Amino acid sequence: MTDETENSSEESEVVVEEKPSNIGRIEWMDLTVDDASHVRNFYTSVVGWSSSEVDMGSYSDFNINLPDTQDTIAGVCHSRGSNANIPSQWLIYVRVESVADSAEKCKKLGGEVLDGPRRMGGSNFCVIKDPAGAVMALLSD
Repeated sequence: MTDETENSSEESEVVVEEKPSNIGRIEWMDLTVDDASHVRNFYTSVVGWSSSEVDMGSYSDFNINLPDTQDTIAGVCHSRGSNANIPSQWLIYVRVESVADSAEKCKKLGGEVLDGPRRMGGSNFCVIKDPAGAVMALLSD
C-alpha cells in the first residue's frame, strides 16, 4: 500500500509553466520621414526588401517585407499627422509594463518624452529620448 500511496501523490502534482513575459522585447521597427515613397524605394533597392502599401487615407505608408515575400519586418511612414513629431531615424519599439510609468521614469532620470503617451494601433505608445540623445518607442497594453 505504501507504494500505491507514493505513486498517487506523485501523479497528483501538476506542473504549471508560466508563459515568458514580453516585457523588454523589441516588437517592431519603423522609419518616419518626410518622403516615405522615396526612402522606401531607396531601401528596397539597397537592401533588397520588398514593400506593400498601407492606406492612410490621403496617402500611403509602407510595410517593409523580406525579399519576395509578404513577411513584414518593418515600416516606412510619412511624418504627417500623429507621426509629425517622430524623429527621422530607424526607431525600435520595445514592450514595457506601462507606457505611462516608463515615460515618467524617463523624465525623472534625465530623458525626454518626444511623443505621447497616446494610443496607437490598439496599444499605448510613446517615443523617448535618453540622456545621451538616443530614441526608442515604448508600447504597452
